Amino acid sequence: MKLLPFIESSAQRGRSVENSGPVVLSTRIRLARNLASYPFPHRANVSQRRDILSRCFKAVKEMMPETEGGVALEISELSVLEKQFLVERHLISRELSNAEAGAGVYINGDLSCSIMINEEDHLRIQMIKKGFNFKPVWKAINDLDTALERHLDYAFSHEYGYLTACPTNLGTGMRASVMMHLPGLVIAAHMEKVIKAVSHLGIAVRGIFGEGSDANGSVFQISNQLSLGDSEAEIFKKLTAILNVIIAHELGSRQILLESKKSRLYDKLGRAYGILKNGYFVSSEEAMNLLSLIRLAIDLEFLPEKSREQIDRLFMEVQPAHLQIVAGNNFDADERDSFRSDLLRKEFAKFSRLNLK
Repeated sequence: MKLLPFIESSAQRGRSVENSGPVVLSTRIRLARNLASYPFPHRANVSQRRDILSRCFKAVKEMMPETEGGVALEISELSVLEKQFLVERHLISRELSNAEAGAGVYINGDLSCSIMINEEDHLRIQMIKKGFNFKPVWKAINDLDTALERHLDYAFSHEYGYLTACPTNLGTGMRASVMMHLPGLVIAAHMEKVIKAVSHLGIAVRGIFGEGSDANGSVFQISNQLSLGDSEAEIFKKLTAILNVIIAHELGSRQILLESKKSRLYDKLGRAYGILKNGYFVSSEEAMNLLSLIRLAIDLEFLPEKSREQIDRLFMEVQPAHLQIVAGNNFDADERDSFRSDLLRKEFAKFSRLNLK
């Protein structure tokens, strides 16, 4: 598989010594941009889409050395498995993986940035970094966007801001989001209340792979819904305030579990540890939910902090495409579940003992 050597070497180059936090896994900012002289992708013909792709790839190449070490890929040249792999890595969206001819993606050297071309908009620029901090992510993506604009003529209105295929992205064209691990709220059955409350404040809550996906592993993407009328700084301020409230509720839910529902919590953690260590048939959904509980055990200091990086890595490696690429084989669902359980047993054979206090 031609994509695998790049992904493996890039992940190694970009590996940080810092783990993600107990609640916020990562921060992401995405910008929607379009070229002034072309119709939006869903209205463009194949020739126009290919021209847009060529112009955008050329612009990225002209930005060297900033974009050196990355790779430009045409979606039509990737296998189904490669496309699924990139979705699982959050480097492309599911929509781009199903795009027609003339779609592509540029991925930078450390996998922190990808530029999707001819998804819903001509350009979807995204930057992802570990932890909860909008400032460095915004600086990095703003610098990249500014550099791209020197080579591309963006569609912009003095009245509406950046023009986008979907009206909700008008204005800044920005979606800021965090990936949050919220097992306390899930176990306490409070997530539905949280989703309803923040939706009235213009905040969207989605599953781990974005719109329409499930929140497997108690992982949620939380972002602003609208980008028109507020500046980037105002969006960050509002979103940060709401996210801090969610974090406080999550930590509060964990404390309540420890104080008044300890037996229930310990049972969940013990069962998760037992299945991961001894199971022989584990689906991707079950694996995510079990690993989520082990991550919670690390947060509660029932397992050593050094285990966090291993669990965060396994969150990705148990996904279907990742398993098949590692195995070098196209499995059916049952074979994947069996291979996944083999991987997890090997990992947990050398895992620290669960120390419930």
